[in-house]
Amino acid sequence: MKNKNELPLCPVEVTLSLISDRWKVLIIRDLLNGTKRFGELKKSIDNITQKVLTSNLRSMEKDGLIIRKVYAEVPPRVEYSLTETGLSLKPVLSSLADWGMAYREKCK
Repeated sequence: MKNKNELPLCPVEVTLSLISDRWKVLIIRDLLNGTKRFGELKKSIDNITQKVLTSNLRSMEKDGLIIRKVYAEVPPRVEYSLTETGLSLKPVLSSLADWGMAYREKCK
């Protein structure tokens, strides 16, 4: 998680600094429905590479948005889920979805 002194003063900029990457928003969207494995996330997010997904997941874990749980099995199993902080982004994503649907309707 980032140190308070490292964050921008503007609250909108703080939020954007955490979710501004389009992939992060899509990862959060998928994890709002529950815990997912890496392969499930990769399959549900069109055109994301394994490298980009891994990088974004690591960044989101560092920022305290997701939890990565590794199971000591053969083959190893890794699951990702949202933290309380990550879950608190649900109304933000809902607002984005509502706005996007309204905009799409307006453009018909």
